[in-house]
Amino acid sequence: MAKFEARDGELYIDGKRVLKGWETYNGIYHFATEDLGEQEFIIDGKEVKGREYHGFVQMFEDEWGPFTDAEFVPLIAAGKMWEIKKCDLPYAGRR
Repeated sequence: MAKFEARDGELYIDGKRVLKGWETYNGIYHFATEDLGEQEFIIDGKEVKGREYHGFVQMFEDEWGPFTDAEFVPLIAAGKMWEIKKCDLPYAGRR
């Protein structure tokens, strides 16, 4: 189980500082701990630009790995996902 820790107004997971976080309406969390830069992705047959991150994802099973914010665009537009405010990050996620 990952160790969540709030320090100096920031969230750390397993000692890695969280840069950004997103939450879905059904309780899935994405926590970016490393920004891998802007990339081009093919999503649903369309070329889209987005940022690739490495971080921690809390779903049915928690895991570390890469993800892109380009996948979040339709969910955010539908109101099913949102970026977690910086001030709320230290309290986010399932502990």
